[in-house]
Parts: sequence; structure tokens; C-alpha cells
Amino acid sequence: MQQFQISFTDQTILSKKLDEINQWCDTHPAYTKIVRIYSEDMELDHIKQICDILNEKMPDALYLGCTSNANILDGVLVNAKFILTCTIFEYETTQAKVLQFPFTEETVKEDVENLRNFCADHPWVKAVEMHATIMDMSMKEFCDEMTKLPKEIQVFGGGAFNPNMDDDRAFVFSKGNGFLEHGIVFLLLGGEDFHTYSTFISGWKPLKRRFRVTKADREILYELDGKPAFEIYQKFLNINKNDKFFSNTLEFPLFVEHDDVDILRCPLAVNDDDSLVMSSDMQEDTIVRLAYGDPETILSSIRRDGQTIANFRPEVIQTFSCAARRAFWGDENISDETFPFRGVAPTTGFYTHGEFLRIHGDMLNFNVTLVIAAMREGEPKTNEIVSIYDTQLDNVEKIPIIRRFVSFIEASTAELEEINMKLAMTSITDGLTKLYNRAEIERRIHSALEKRANNRMGHGLSLIMLDIDNFKKVNDIYGHKEGDHVIQALSDVLREETIGIHSCFIGRWGGEEFMVLLSESNAEEAVRLAEKIRLAFAAVTYETAGPQTVSIGVTQMKDGEDADTIYTRVDKALYTAKANGKNQVVRMD
Repeated sequence: MQQFQISFTDQTILSKKLDEINQWCDTHPAYTKIVRIYSEDMELDHIKQICDILNEKMPDALYLGCTSNANILDGVLVNAKFILTCTIFEYETTQAKVLQFPFTEETVKEDVENLRNFCADHPWVKAVEMHATIMDMSMKEFCDEMTKLPKEIQVFGGGAFNPNMDDDRAFVFSKGNGFLEHGIVFLLLGGEDFHTYSTFISGWKPLKRRFRVTKADREILYELDGKPAFEIYQKFLNINKNDKFFSNTLEFPLFVEHDDVDILRCPLAVNDDDSLVMSSDMQEDTIVRLAYGDPETILSSIRRDGQTIANFRPEVIQTFSCAARRAFWGDENISDETFPFRGVAPTTGFYTHGEFLRIHGDMLNFNVTLVIAAMREGEPKTNEIVSIYDTQLDNVEKIPIIRRFVSFIEASTAELEEINMKLAMTSITDGLTKLYNRAEIERRIHSALEKRANNRMGHGLSLIMLDIDNFKKVNDIYGHKEGDHVIQALSDVLREETIGIHSCFIGRWGGEEFMVLLSESNAEEAVRLAEKIRLAFAAVTYETAGPQTVSIGVTQMKDGEDADTIYTRVDKALYTAKANGKNQVVRMD
């Protein structure tokens, strides 16, 4: 595999460079040619002129590209409107294909289905490189659909962008498919001698202050801790509503933990109601934190992950780096991130609006991240492993005040954060059982009912209501201390028996009564759980009071019902169990 890198301002220079590449191909194996074009020039006529030259000079080459915030050539940021890279595959077994589709929320499923069908018909595909226009789109469905690709196929790429970060116009294009302002281009690569390795580098660190997503709908983040989401930026960072909101917040994304992968989410805009338009869907009850760039962590990650890439011994390296990283470092220092890779292999790429990478089979949409794809043909050409360039931490010392200020904030707020967490838990939990108190379990039931009604979800929503049998006798005969032991034992049984059940919440309803919310379980599943709880509690023997039992009512929500209706029915089921002899489960529909 051979790669030629070209930056140019004059079409005559481009023609000359392409002639030189053709001369090289005349004397070397050159089975497939892939040309990538990244443009900071938003004038389509100018890009079309470049494509016309390519069609004339290299009619057998595939080409694809997109508009960008800025470009990376030979591992560094370049001051050029266009860069062009020509990758020559020297193995006859290496194959490539370009697919381009319109890309909107309405076409996502069809687009990915077409990609999956091609991969199913062409098992040589090992990697998918993608460029897409993603502004004002939710990427959740796209990522969910891409996850359905065969797990062995790697996917990486970036979102097309604009040199002006406050302008949402962007384009993708490819040979024979024209230009799309709302489009996606897939470059499929593979063959028995083609190898690729992909990874990502972040380096952004979260502040300790946590916020809970209390209201969200897809990519619209309405509330954090019950307050308008915009307040987090206005109050803590003094960022206001104006046409610079997007560029001002790029350096301070929200930090989200997702299945052991740290993901950053950027706010794209602020609405009139102080909600935020995020770069991807936000889930309610998710914990988020403001994040900031830490130079030492970033460069340490470059050294560590860069050496892994060097060990792969690639022949070509493609980079997709978020424009927010460029804003963070500034043009003078941003190349410190990518410069080390040029000593390993030719390194090119562009500054993106969102990055994509498949990890452990799951397709993820990143922000403020550097995604790297390393490629080669055949086995490594040499046994010698290149050492990644030892980037100095000079830039760390350029912002000592920022680093020390952040350290001060972290240290001074850690104790307060712990106190606040304890206070928050105290306000929603029952002191004796440490389960949710009645107010909190009621809030969660109302929230689950509202979500189910709004989303028209097909899964069931069930309640289990429990009452300890003959509990008054326990208190009267053995004392309230023993009664507390019995209540605590039932609390332990409830916790143990519900481990691993998704969307299950337990609360003390009052006295010896408890409520279990199963927001994604039907009545049959709830009855099975109730029986397990009944038997487990009956198996507990108390030193003074002996064994005890519990009566249980179960019901499932019907469409259109409100909370009071379902409370009444589950309460009736419980007292039917009491009337029928206790120590039993009664389901009432």
C-alpha cells in the first residue's frame, strides 16, 4: 500500500502531481486507487473542477470526500483549502467499493440496510470508512442500525463540517454520485491481504459535579437536576445565548459513561425554553458531568495508544479529529496530537463535526474525540517496531493557571459533592430500609406511566404491592425493635430477588407495606417475581419472632390508565390475598 499526499491551491499543480502518481503506477503494482478529497472551500464549483481533473487524469480511480473544518496532511494542520490523498493498493486481492446515499432521519434504516446487504453479498468487506452530514440529526437510530453489521467489520469516520463552526452547511460527494448536503458516503475496504486497526483518543476529563438528566426527548435535553439544561453553561461557565453558543461550548462537552466507554456530548444549540439540542440522544436518569481538556492526559494517551498503532505497523493512517480539539489547542499547537503518527506512516485526515467508531461491535458516535484508523496490506514489511514520537509536555506549562484552578475546584468541591449526594439520597430514601420512600417511588411510577403513554411502548408496566402478615402481633408481642428487624429482612429479600431486573424500583409504601415498580415487565413476569419474593421471605427465621410471611398483590397497567386507577387495583389484589388466607400472591387484571 502506497499513499501520496497533496495540498494545492492551483489546478495546474494538481494536474502535475497526478501525472507524477500515474508515472509511479506505471512502474509499480497498482491494482486499486482510492482518492480522498477534503475541502475547506464551500464553493461546489471549485470542488467539481477538482473532480473533473481526477476523472481526466485518473479515470480508473475511485474518489470520495467531504467539506471540513480544517485538514490534516503529513500529520499536521495545513493552511490549504484542499488536500488530496491517493492510496494505491498493491495487492490484487484488496478490494474497494464506494456507496453514497441521501442521509436523513427518514432514510437511515434504508441506507444501512443497503450497506448490510452489500456486505452480506460481498464477504470480502473488512472495514467501512464513512463521511456523513450529521448536523441537526439524531444519530441513535443510525448507530443502532450500524451495530447490526457483522461484528468482524470495523467502522470509522467523521461528520462533514464547515470552516465556520457556526454555519451548518456541509457536503459529501463521490465519483458518479454527485454532491449531497444531506448525504452519507461509505468506503468499503477488504480482501484477504487487507488489515486494519482502529481506536480513539479523548483526554477530556470530567469535573466532579454530577448532574442527573431529569427530562430529555431524543437529542433535546430539557432538564438537569430538574432545572433548564442551559443553566449549566450559563451559571458555571458564563456562556450566554447568542450566535457563538455552539463554538463557545465545544470546549466544554458533557461527559457520559456508556458501557465502560467514556463518551462526550456537545450541545449544538440552545432553544427558547432553555433546552439544549445535543449532538446525540440523551437518556433520562443518566448522570452527566461537564468535561474539560487536560493537555497532560491527552498527550499521555497519544503516547500510549500511538505505540499500539505503531506496533500494528501500518502503511497508511487516517485521522478524524473533532473541531473542538482544534479550538481547545489553537492552530499553533493542535498538530501535537497528530504529528507523532507521521513517523509511523503517512497520516492524513480532517477536523470533523462528530466522529464514529465501532467498539466491541457497537457503533458509537463521539464528540471532541480523535478517531484513528491504521491500514496495511499483507504482513508487516519489517520486524522492526517504530517508537512513537516522544511528544514533550510543553503545552501543559502554557496553561498552569487553568490546571491549578481546575485542581482547586476539584479539591474544594469533592467534600461538598459527597455531602450533597448524601442529602439527595436522604431526601428520597426511607431511613430504616434504605429503599426509596413513598414520595420517590410514586414519582417514579408517575414518570414511568408518562413515558409509556408518550412513547407508546409495547412492553408491560406492572406493580407488586406487599404487606407483612400479622405484623401488629410482631410489634405487640416481640416489640418494635424486632418489628424493625422483620421489615429490614423483607427489604433485603426485595433487593436480592430483584438483582439484574431491568427498570425495577422498590419503595417502602408505609409501615409494613412495600411497592415494586417493574416498568418493563408484564403481569406474568411480575407474578413469577412475586412468588420468588414470597418464598424467600418465608424461608427467613428470626431468633425471637420465628418465620414470617407476606401477602402480595400484582397488576399490570392498561392503556389509558392513570396512577390512581392502578394503585386501587393492586391494593385490591393485595387485600384479596389477605382475605383468602394470607401468604399468597393474587393477580388482578
